[in-house]
Amino acid sequence: MVPTLDAAAIKRRAPATLKALRKAVEEDGFLVVENTAISKARVLEVIAAYRAFFRLPEVAKAAVDMAQTGGNRGWGASGSEQVDPDANPDYKQVFDCGFELTEADPVRAAGLSVYADNLWPEAPDTFQPTVQAYYRDALEVCLSLLQGIAAAIGEPDGYFDAAFSRPMALLRGNYYPERPAWATDKDFGIAAHTDYGCLTLLATDGVPGLEAQTRDGDWVPVQAAPGAFIINFGEMLEIWTAGRVRATPHRVIGTSQERISVPMFFNPNHDTNVAPIGSGEVVQAGDHLKKRFDETYLHLQAG
Repeated sequence: MVPTLDAAAIKRRAPATLKALRKAVEEDGFLVVENTAISKARVLEVIAAYRAFFRLPEVAKAAVDMAQTGGNRGWGASGSEQVDPDANPDYKQVFDCGFELTEADPVRAAGLSVYADNLWPEAPDTFQPTVQAYYRDALEVCLSLLQGIAAAIGEPDGYFDAAFSRPMALLRGNYYPERPAWATDKDFGIAAHTDYGCLTLLATDGVPGLEAQTRDGDWVPVQAAPGAFIINFGEMLEIWTAGRVRATPHRVIGTSQERISVPMFFNPNHDTNVAPIGSGEVVQAGDHLKKRFDETYLHLQAG
């Protein structure tokens, strides 16, 4: 069973909550948090913004189609990603936006795809400001949770802080339509995978569909009402903590209901070495993330 923890108790480092958090990150790889700085109303607002965008005619969404840019900002049509090469391309639409460097940032000259400029649709007219405001709030919640995780595994609160001054943080809106009648056992909303980065903060509309894999190989449902957040961890954090934090496989098969989820993939600066500290190894965060993106987005594979 996925534990539910109070974000405020994590923030004040309540001993019992930190003990439960340590078990969640080391053994389960998934948890639900309530009582964050993001209200239920804000979650419903951003979900409504994504829903309005996904309901636009395809020609309107195609104006910000990431497949035409060689990057991963903007709209991705159904079938534009394939997280599992043994499954069919994922049956969902997405909209991605990420951290943008200032014009004066010297890293901008490198033209790194992990810091690409965002693409915004002309309509709905409230879409961009709503998503950008949510993005800023989600960054703060993610960092606060990561500080709590550092404390839970016995490290200083600021153990990870310096690595998030220009995070490769990607906010996504996922639209999972009803599972079609023609779907086979190789068709998923998103096939089994582990996330690529550090911490994922997932808001949902409350419709079930997400499943996580236990250490015994069983698939268990993971659900949270709007205003609560599902938290899971990615490959980089597992590497960085020498396996103390678990990246857990998960999937969405799809149901008879459409579903919208909003994950914030909270990833460190591109030049962060996420190899275990003291190991003498180098695993550059930007290289790892770019490699995994190139393996997932079909238009980047074609390029």
